[in-house]
Amino acid sequence: MSDFSMFFAENAAMEVTEDFVVSDRFKDKEGKPVAWKLRSITEEKNTEIRKAAMKKVKGKGGVYTPEFDANEYVAKLATNCVVFPDLKDAELQKSYGAVGAEILLRKMLLPGEFGALTERVQAMNGYDQDINRVVEDVKN
Repeated sequence: MSDFSMFFAENAAMEVTEDFVVSDRFKDKEGKPVAWKLRSITEEKNTEIRKAAMKKVKGKGGVYTPEFDANEYVAKLATNCVVFPDLKDAELQKSYGAVGAEILLRKMLLPGEFGALTERVQAMNGYDQDINRVVEDVKN
């Protein structure tokens, strides 16, 4: 029997964290851009986020069908991966006139900044792999 203890929970890196400067607009007292603290999530959490990004859309005959909202998914993924600043902080939300982390994030950031953040978050969670490379690795 082969040794597969490297796959045991206690031997696996469970969470990736990193600092990422989302925007040069948020500066500390010395005028330096403040890095946001990001973390990866588990597939279990990702499944919850995907479910939360589903909408029921009324179709023909009044039948409702589930529809995936990719924009909502990306916003929820980002807010679940941002550790700092605390997007659930009531004072921070109040300062932007926002209720909810996703709304706050959209109000805080410019479109390009939001795009950079969501791209970094997706990469941290393993969505940055080239599918052709993955297929080649599987073949070998």
